[in-house]
Amino acid sequence: MVWGAGVFAYIVGVLHRTSFGVAGLDAADRFSISPSLLSSFVVLQVIVYAAMQIPAGVVLDRVGSRKMIALGALLMTIAQVTLAVTESLPLAVAARALVGVGDALTFISVLRLVPRWFKPRQVPIVSQLTGLLGQMGQILSAVPFLILLNGPGWTFAFGTAASLGLVAFVLALALIRDVPAGMDIVENRTSLRETLATIGQVWKRHGTRLGFFSHMGTQFSITVFALLWGIPYLTSAQGLSASTAGALLSVSVVSAILSGIGLGILTGRYPMRRSWMVLTVMVSNAVMWAIVLALPGPAPLWLLVLLVVVISVGGPGSVIGFDYARTFNPSANLGTAQGMVNIGGFLASLLVIASIGWVLQAMGGYTFDAFRVAFLVQYPVWIVAITGVLLTRRKTRRQLADEGIHPHTMREILHRFRNR
Repeated sequence: MVWGAGVFAYIVGVLHRTSFGVAGLDAADRFSISPSLLSSFVVLQVIVYAAMQIPAGVVLDRVGSRKMIALGALLMTIAQVTLAVTESLPLAVAARALVGVGDALTFISVLRLVPRWFKPRQVPIVSQLTGLLGQMGQILSAVPFLILLNGPGWTFAFGTAASLGLVAFVLALALIRDVPAGMDIVENRTSLRETLATIGQVWKRHGTRLGFFSHMGTQFSITVFALLWGIPYLTSAQGLSASTAGALLSVSVVSAILSGIGLGILTGRYPMRRSWMVLTVMVSNAVMWAIVLALPGPAPLWLLVLLVVVISVGGPGSVIGFDYARTFNPSANLGTAQGMVNIGGFLASLLVIASIGWVLQAMGGYTFDAFRVAFLVQYPVWIVAITGVLLTRRKTRRQLADEGIHPHTMREILHRFRNR
């Protein structure tokens, strides 16, 4: 029940996070804004989300998951109510920023519950399931939320989303507990001053940086697609109906769930091969986009389905980054380390979302040719992320060797994980 309440809060958080992307074209009409200004809504949301990661991690290490998840749900509920009723552009922008704050408090707090409530060998698969089940929020935004948006309208749709946030807030306070009753957590608890002083130390750990670059290169493409530009691209550039585009986002979630279960099992069984899994996800994403963008006209539906399936693997692939944070950081700093890793993908998403908006603005709007050029801005991020993974992987393996653990000695590595 504890984990389920946390996952429900995360599902609703993902609904809040992705609802504006589904409503992107409606928002452009409601607030009379250009493509670049439309992207600024989500850019601000992601800036706030990324900027809050380290502060959220530091506070999480001190106050625990229950309070953080409840506060996150409450903040996002207030934001969605505001967005439902306002026609003021500044208020709408502020509401999306508040969504970013609440969102930042939620996922790492739910992940923090996993090693407290599950056996060590179950942590990788349960962590994957946490991320995957959370993506049900994307289905909620792509199907029922979109139906409400096209039916009763903007206010009713966002108001309904806000009501789910209120339910998540109540369930978090009622059901979530930071640790099982009677369990003593043995860890070196630090003061706030000491925790702040260790931020640099956490970042210097090679495993933290490996998680950062892993998260960066795997997560951003599907995040950009789901948060804002997927629906406009599929409807305006590829000529699909709104219902078909929403169905493709649902396919994205199914793909993430199936691939995530497999990645969770492989991550637990072959921990020294995690970086190869990450690199495979990045390269497959880049290749799939290259195939679609190389076409001179709209892609056939089967190819768009394949594109969505492939890039959706990036969601569960990014969770491997959190596994690196757990492996190479003590429990007292785990929230801080997970926050640092989480910055990677959302920083990349921020840059790509903004860049796509600028390219679309410069090329005259939501046309096929404009989107074709705009999505090319993803490739520099993949280059940086792949380079970062290769360099930090070498340093991390060297660190393991210095500690007397050979990279290919699986039994020793698994023993190290389970003892943590």
